Amino acid sequence: MNDQNLMENMLLLEKGVCDLYLHGSIESSTPDVKQKFRTALSDCLSMQGQIYDQMSSRGWYQNDAAPQQKISQVREKFCCN
Repeated sequence: MNDQNLMENMLLLEKGVCDLYLHGSIESSTPDVKQKFRTALSDCLSMQGQIYDQMSSRGWYQNDAAPQQKISQVREKFCCN
């Protein structure tokens, strides 16, 4: 397993943990527990961003730019003019 595979796995795991913390914060019924989940989610999102940045800087995570026509279509569908 090389560094790229390891970082891909780390990113996938971190995204999964973020998802769990998000649902925990949504479903929590007490303010203290909700706040703990929100704090954990914030930390997790920060770590996910750092992993993404490292992968992107190495060319391991590439995003294609969306065509302007697609952006306009989505804007028209979901936004008020």
